[in-house]
Amino acid sequence: MDPFDSNSTDRANLPRNMIENSMFEEEPDVVDLAKDSTAFPTFPALDPDEVVYEPRSSRLLVRGLGENDMDDDEEDCESSARLLGMSFMNRSSAHRSSSSPYTRQAPPRSCSRPSARTMVVCVLFLVIVASMTMVLYFLPGCTFTKTGCRKANKTTPFEPVYPLSTNGEPFPWAQLRLPQSIRPLSYDLTLNPDLNNMNFTGHTVINMIVLHNTKRIVLHSANLSITKATFKLGDGEASDVTVLEYKPRQQIAIQVSEELKAGQYCVLTLDYSANLSHTYDGFYNSSYTDKDGNKRVLAATQFEPLSARKAFPCFDEPAFKATFLVKISRKPNYMTLSNMPKANTTSLPNGLLQDEFEKTSVNMSTYLVAFIVANFTPISKNVSDTLVSVYSVPEKKEHTDYALDTASKLLEFYNNFFEINYPLKKLDLVAIPDFLAGAMENWGLITFKETSLLVGKQSSLLEKQVVASVVAHELAHQWFGNLVTMSWWNDLWLNEGFATYMQYMSVQTVLPQLDIGNLFLSVRFRAMDKDALNSSHAVSTEVNTPEQVEEMFDSVSYEKGASILLMLNASLPGDQEFRKGIIQYLKQFSGLNADTNGLWNSLTQVEVSAQHQNVSEMMSSWTSQKGFPLVTVSRKGDQVTFTQEHFLLTSDNATHTSSLWNIPVTYVNDSCSLAPECRQVFTLKTKSGTLKVPESVKWLKLNYRNTGFYIVHYGDDGWNALIDALSKNVNILPNEDRAALIHNIFALSRLGRVSFRQVLKLLNYMSNETETSPVTEALLQLNRIYRLLDKRQEQGLVARMKKYILLHFGSLMDNQTWVEEQSVSKQELRSDILETACRLNDEKCTQQAKAMFKQYVESNGTSRIPGDLQRVVFTVAAQSNQDWLTLLNMYGHVTYDSEKRKMLEGLASTQDAQSIVWILKAGLKGDTIQTQELPLVVKTVCNGFAGYLFAWNFIQENWNQLIEKFPVGSFDLQKIIKSATSQFSTQAHLDQVQGFFSSLKERGSQMRSVQEALETIRLNQRWMERNLPTLRKWL
Repeated sequence: MDPFDSNSTDRANLPRNMIENSMFEEEPDVVDLAKDSTAFPTFPALDPDEVVYEPRSSRLLVRGLGENDMDDDEEDCESSARLLGMSFMNRSSAHRSSSSPYTRQAPPRSCSRPSARTMVVCVLFLVIVASMTMVLYFLPGCTFTKTGCRKANKTTPFEPVYPLSTNGEPFPWAQLRLPQSIRPLSYDLTLNPDLNNMNFTGHTVINMIVLHNTKRIVLHSANLSITKATFKLGDGEASDVTVLEYKPRQQIAIQVSEELKAGQYCVLTLDYSANLSHTYDGFYNSSYTDKDGNKRVLAATQFEPLSARKAFPCFDEPAFKATFLVKISRKPNYMTLSNMPKANTTSLPNGLLQDEFEKTSVNMSTYLVAFIVANFTPISKNVSDTLVSVYSVPEKKEHTDYALDTASKLLEFYNNFFEINYPLKKLDLVAIPDFLAGAMENWGLITFKETSLLVGKQSSLLEKQVVASVVAHELAHQWFGNLVTMSWWNDLWLNEGFATYMQYMSVQTVLPQLDIGNLFLSVRFRAMDKDALNSSHAVSTEVNTPEQVEEMFDSVSYEKGASILLMLNASLPGDQEFRKGIIQYLKQFSGLNADTNGLWNSLTQVEVSAQHQNVSEMMSSWTSQKGFPLVTVSRKGDQVTFTQEHFLLTSDNATHTSSLWNIPVTYVNDSCSLAPECRQVFTLKTKSGTLKVPESVKWLKLNYRNTGFYIVHYGDDGWNALIDALSKNVNILPNEDRAALIHNIFALSRLGRVSFRQVLKLLNYMSNETETSPVTEALLQLNRIYRLLDKRQEQGLVARMKKYILLHFGSLMDNQTWVEEQSVSKQELRSDILETACRLNDEKCTQQAKAMFKQYVESNGTSRIPGDLQRVVFTVAAQSNQDWLTLLNMYGHVTYDSEKRKMLEGLASTQDAQSIVWILKAGLKGDTIQTQELPLVVKTVCNGFAGYLFAWNFIQENWNQLIEKFPVGSFDLQKIIKSATSQFSTQAHLDQVQGFFSSLKERGSQMRSVQEALETIRLNQRWMERNLPTLRKWL
């Protein structure tokens, strides 16, 4: 029986709650009777995830229920009196009516007559008694009995609160999540896109099974005009049904006259029409200009997270897996792609061709379905019984070789590593000219932004590193996300954290020449920077709105997820335990959905070491609460104490909790600090823990190679010992540990635990530093401060900061070459060091960059600029109005995507006001500059002194257009907000930002990224107030 079916005659009347018994007892239980199933054994069972909605007035606290089990017809006067604290009133009465259901011993004769004050108080209490009794008695839907509100008034039946459909009828569902009573088994999709008129028609057949008795079917549909709907039960006849739609939740429903029974099969068929989307989600239209200047139109899909419903009606949640059979019509000069290989092509009477694809051989979530109508060219090769192909527009076919070679190697690696072969017959990687996300892991049809997939034969290793890491990430998803899918978006990290971790691990193994370790270290630092804010969230966190779903795609789900997996792997004994655990996880949940506990349990099952702690026990502290720990080290003689606390940069609206993490603290000391065997482990589960070290040990360095997700404070003595050691021998620690010291001390400075003087003291060793990760981390931190000072117009301090950076890094700048460099690590170092030098107007740097740009222009593109130097060269060129125009002209004609993107960064770095305004508007319009590049444009503009205020005004003036292009909560909108506000540090700007976003209401005011922006401005403001005097003195 379905409690939502209005026609049901057996519906139980839901009782209202009341206050009963012991209001003033200490720490009473709080019970919501409407949800307490044990209180109502006769109430019908609900579908999973179904909640009966009750009027707000009925939700009262019930305290002390069930303490007095008396007969229904018996009046419990004692309880009623105690309810109001009035039992003392009995003492003033010498006699009690004989009708009383119980007797009380008469008070002693010696009792004195109550005073006038007591009488007044008693009268007031009696008035309160009478008032509350009347309120309780007249509560709607409640019969007042001594055991509470167990008897429902027969005259007031419960009515669920339903929203209204578009046609004015009640819509039979009132939650974001769909009911669990129906499950789709298969979809038969027929799509007819019209690329001339930018619309399409569709025919969807959904085969379903009934899991729980119900009279309704609820699924998703967005922006689809449904023209016909039929329903068939079992082998019966199909009949027309009315479709109800509730647009705020993008849901549709049909109601049937006879209740569907568990175990029955049924079919829903829907015909509909819609416009192709003009944004980057759903079934959207795209275009590009070919080498002859002709505009080419195509259609592609992007369904994750909530947009499959914009292409076809469906149960658009990750847990509703099904099979899919896709048919698409097209003109003869187009081709189509979908998840599966093409089965056949038939001619239609209207002159079009219809391609039918094989039915998916796997059950998959709707967000992984994909199809493309375009004119692309492939290159292919067979790998382990899978046809791997890379598709691009015809003129960029020569840029696909590296992606095909890389994907082939990585596919073989994953097949072996996971001990589960990729399950489909083909794997397509498609470069789409107009694509917002970096890439999307659609099963068997992975889509990419062109810059994430295409590289030329002469591309630098740094450019190839970008492509390899994105390909590795998306291929890892074919197992983590596609084969095993999170049950709901709250556990998105199971997809993205794993894919991020595997991308770095696999590339380091398969393509060691790309030296991806520095990149992984850097993204872990950036994840910490975000997670240190109060506006952060737990890795696995509650998700209740579409905007919250969008916001889950952030550095916490991706980089923090990957970081805690790295920490877990590093803490397990042996080098294969982690691999065994994830193989167990993949095999146990293959084709199914999983949650975080499922992962930890799988890893725990294969953990063979009796001495090692339970994985679930250890890791739940890292996924269930936001933030990460600060471990403080203190030492007295041979005793070392580790103390943990939440590393929280601000306490704005913070919930003060005694957060504890289960931390595998690793450490080395001065006697052995480089080799892996030097590493020792101390598990810190409580607030503090102690260990003993020889008194001869001069210093400890915690978090060996930064594999743990925590920050360390060594105290003044500990920092001084490490600084002294580095000043004497820079190689006393691995480069990851030196970079971590730099990151940690800047973070502690922002927290207020160390002075900026101590930060500068550590950086004194940098004149001897030559490794990439410590230098790039130091430059990033110093450039951040430099830009803050610049934006505050602290010109004196800006000049001193410039002098400081050039003094400490000048020799490294002078030693850089401007020719092709083969080492990825050296390319990373050179790129960062020269960009800083030229930004600070170092004459040697700017002159070299100008000369290289001139040679490039005069050679008509035949003279190549090394890939890692292109951004710095184009940025310097763009500071000249004439060269800016030259660069803009080149941007319109260059076909190599990575180079084109760096040209765009150069154009956006201009300090000319008119050019800044033009490039922001052009990015929004999407003609000369694709709208997919607008987040990059805003970020680059904001880095300059002239541009950041223009960008902030632009965002305010064009907000409605921005949220049409980039959904509220989306990753790209998060980037735009962060770029535009992260360099504000004054109260005036804080008030502006707060005022603007507060005015948006449902158009963005509740986004987590807004809270992050406000928190960051306050942090900048606080840091400046604390450190400006020190900066003035020490710089």
